[in-house]
Amino acid sequence: MQYVDGFVVPVPKKNLAAYRALARKAGKVWREHGALEYRECVAEDVKPGKLTSFPQSVKLKPQETVVFSWIVYKSRKHRDRVNAKVMKDPRLAGMMDTKKLPFDGKRMIYGGFEMILKF
Repeated sequence: MQYVDGFVVPVPKKNLAAYRALARKAGKVWREHGALEYRECVAEDVKPGKLTSFPQSVKLKPQETVVFSWIVYKSRKHRDRVNAKVMKDPRLAGMMDTKKLPFDGKRMIYGGFEMILKF
């Protein structure tokens, strides 16, 4: 079964165009290095909950929105191989500098997931 890296990111609305440009570049690099899918989605119907929610999970500020994204791989091993290549790719060198990111990387949530069901 496939493997997925998932991300939830708070992005200032004024930085959405810059985020989209960064994501477009990153998606191209991930796909070139073997990722099966690369998806980026901006919140459209995401409300704060009573106990938890996407906005609460990233401590969303008033002028921000939530971006939910995921990358699909063949397996965990495949993910590790692809990510090793991506991290060495010079096209993304600036992306690792958290001061230049169009979002607060300290509030990003991410993790790897083993897929258990696919239709």
